Amino acid sequence: MDKSYEPHAIESRWYAFWEDGGHFRPDPAQSGEAPYCIMIPPPNVTGTLHMGHAFQDTLMDVLTRYHRMRGAPTLWQPGTDHAGIATQMVVERQLSAESRSRHDLGRDAFLERVWQWKAESGNTISRQLRRMGASADWSRERFTMDEGLSAAVTEVFVRLHEEGLIYRGKRLVNWDPVLHTAISDLEVVSEEEAGSLWHIRYPIADGEGRPTPQVLIVATTRPETLLGDTAVAVHPEDERYRHLIGRQVLLPLTGRLIPIIADDYVDPAFGTGCVKITPAHDFNDHAVGSRHDLPLINIFTIDARINEAAPTAYQGLDRFDARARIVADLETQGLLEAVKPHRLMVPRGDRTGAVIEPYLTDQWYVDLTRETQPDGRPGGLAAITRPAIAAVQEGRIRIVPENWAKTYFQWLENIQDWCISRQIWWGHRIPAWYDEHDAVYVGHSEAEVRARHGIAPEQVLRQDEDVLDTWFSSALWPFSTLGWPEQTPELRAFYPTSVLVTGFDIIFFWVARMIMMGLKFTGEVPFREVYIHGLVRDAEGQKMSKSKGNVLDPIDLIDGITLPELIAKRTSGLMQPQMAQKIEQATKRQFPDGIPAFGTDALRYTFCSLASTGRDIKFDLGRIEGYRNFCNKLWNAARFVLMNCEGQDTGLNDAPVTLGLAERWIISRLQRTEATVREQLDGYRFDLAASAAYEFVWGEYCDWYLELAKTTLQDAAADAAVLRGTRRTLVRVLETALRLLHPFMPFITEALWQSVAPLAGRTGATIMTAPYPTPDASRIDAVAEADMDWVMGFILGIRRIRGEMDIAPSRPLPVCLQDAGDEDRRRLAAYRPYLDKLARLESVLFLSPGEALPEAALAILGDLKIAVPLAGLIDVAAELKRLDKQLERTEKELTGLTGRLENPAFVERAPAAVVEKERARAEQLRRELAELNAQSERLARL
Repeated sequence: MDKSYEPHAIESRWYAFWEDGGHFRPDPAQSGEAPYCIMIPPPNVTGTLHMGHAFQDTLMDVLTRYHRMRGAPTLWQPGTDHAGIATQMVVERQLSAESRSRHDLGRDAFLERVWQWKAESGNTISRQLRRMGASADWSRERFTMDEGLSAAVTEVFVRLHEEGLIYRGKRLVNWDPVLHTAISDLEVVSEEEAGSLWHIRYPIADGEGRPTPQVLIVATTRPETLLGDTAVAVHPEDERYRHLIGRQVLLPLTGRLIPIIADDYVDPAFGTGCVKITPAHDFNDHAVGSRHDLPLINIFTIDARINEAAPTAYQGLDRFDARARIVADLETQGLLEAVKPHRLMVPRGDRTGAVIEPYLTDQWYVDLTRETQPDGRPGGLAAITRPAIAAVQEGRIRIVPENWAKTYFQWLENIQDWCISRQIWWGHRIPAWYDEHDAVYVGHSEAEVRARHGIAPEQVLRQDEDVLDTWFSSALWPFSTLGWPEQTPELRAFYPTSVLVTGFDIIFFWVARMIMMGLKFTGEVPFREVYIHGLVRDAEGQKMSKSKGNVLDPIDLIDGITLPELIAKRTSGLMQPQMAQKIEQATKRQFPDGIPAFGTDALRYTFCSLASTGRDIKFDLGRIEGYRNFCNKLWNAARFVLMNCEGQDTGLNDAPVTLGLAERWIISRLQRTEATVREQLDGYRFDLAASAAYEFVWGEYCDWYLELAKTTLQDAAADAAVLRGTRRTLVRVLETALRLLHPFMPFITEALWQSVAPLAGRTGATIMTAPYPTPDASRIDAVAEADMDWVMGFILGIRRIRGEMDIAPSRPLPVCLQDAGDEDRRRLAAYRPYLDKLARLESVLFLSPGEALPEAALAILGDLKIAVPLAGLIDVAAELKRLDKQLERTEKELTGLTGRLENPAFVERAPAAVVEKERARAEQLRRELAELNAQSERLARL
């Protein structure tokens, strides 16, 4: 073994060993536990690894490695999403740099260019996932536009259309005027911005349609959409306006007459209590318009300019230029009552930053809301939505944490039909063709459409220009990746999958839709459980964003990066000098020395230790530095064990073996730790599992057992059976601990296991396929644990005195014992070698009952008082100061306990055993206070 732990020296070597050896590939025919499968949430093919990916994929890999070691045929299915809009934008930016557009190339040539880019740059995130140790079956890696997955997409579309569950209709959508396409709610970012509330005078018309002196004051944040108004709404119970319901107003700047209607949607307290209704340009207004059968007037072009439906004076203007012109004209005509500052939520496209426009356009939809279709067939509610609700209600799918199930139900119970078409070129093209009369034909191919409908070869058909929403193909991911619609061996073995690990932000867009589609097309749920994790935030709890300069790159944490490199990376591509300067300053404050190389295992363990159920995690370098030290500790422990056990008898033969207290204790503690880690992993408590393993390996094996074992190893007179027992325990517990830790930190455990396993009698090519530790209740030794607690308490008491009194660790100390019971005497006699070695005792003197303690520093172990005489050892003033601090701590703890025990609610509701334990602790604290006060008084007399 190398003297020091160097992650770079082992990570690439062992990952290549695993992948080249086919160790990530499952054998569906393997006997043992039931098959286990996780589907990776496919990252965008355009993407690079960010902290969210690294966190989520670490958790999935922990589960994958854990179940693989438990003996289950285990598949972690990797792949990437074609990311329609994001990928198209990347390539369009490349063309823009060449002073060209996709329209210059044409559709076919542009798509060739995208495929070329994908071939050259699309595997970046897969390579980065390998750096994270992801044990996915890369031989099965899928891409949502692979031939097989594309065929599945077409099959689903055709079947849904044939059942009447896909239709084409004119509806409002989120429209990006830069991309010229509808986008999903997930791609809309709404943030509060400063704006205005314009109060506009709408003249009330008389019976002949002429203006009267009366006006309605209408408040709006979007005066430009006034041109598309088709009503003014008031609340039906608003006494100010009830008498006007049914009358008409003259729409300013247009001369159109529009009705005054009553609707509960109106908030009488907002603005003036009068709301302009523009059904073609506002989702809420569209709902009002549907209830009142109002006309829909679209006043925008695809790039958000005013179209020919508006007065000539405004046609061709950008919507914000039109706003300025309209406000000026209203003021000129005396129709602008007031303008007031107003903060409002503004929706913007997450990729373009453009203000999103509710836009009326023809799109393809999946029916999710009707109970039945006009011909009596089940509608989407009965065929798709309700089964997805029932699957969770009936427990066929369990959501962890449970509170997210409420969110899931709320969304499905208030669901809208799903807009699945996008007006871009990159993606799965909609399998629909139109003839010259715009009759639509849906099928798997044009040839099938012609054959089925008897369309002659000379009759021209044109395919729909739109592509499908990326979430449509992603909804099929759990079964399309396994070969559906063919009934492949993989589909039979691994579907339904075991668990989905994902963030809460895509419960609606992906989780619910996978459940819908899985049930619809396979009759089975797509996964048995859904584990919802939180978001990764910075150390202050802020969301990571480029604009804040607080984004961490997981690869930088693994490899390290200098401050100049980090600044250059964070400010690259920023056009605004002020923003670049802000990020540079933030980076210097946060990382004055850059980021050191921590290695993959330390990063993974940090993620696991922070993965508390359902909570966002605050990531700071202090945690990862601590787990880098943990890797060092493990490495050095293994070196110690190998130096003392290689070439020695480690109990692999039939020779007699004697296990001392330390051996029986560490073996017992190992069983309890194995049980805890398994229980917590099964419950998705990665944080508690990681904590239990850490406490055992560092706190018990390294800090205590290795030191205790040295007592035996360095004893020249030690019996051979005792030495054999110590060496056997050293290697077997370490080997087991490596297997226990492997899912969390795969690289260092593999590297160490290869050397340690043979000494422990363990064979196999890799730790990956070695069995995961299983606790043996028969090896739990409560007596050994109690005795070792006493030994450790004794040693810690002496060490605490040394530390507080600044006594050198090497100096042997005389000890006086008072109030020693029979158990104290037995333990002292039995385990004196441990105490002499680790507490560095010079002598031990038992005081007679009632005999006064000498002037001494005191430690208390149950009823036993451990005193170290102070003569010639200490500074009396310093010891008095120490005692004062200890008195303060003890009094504070006792006050808290007393308050709890005097609280009737606690005493009545808490379990009796807990109350009794608290009372016993309080009594012990009172005895300790008495002893500490007595010692303080003795010192004060010196």
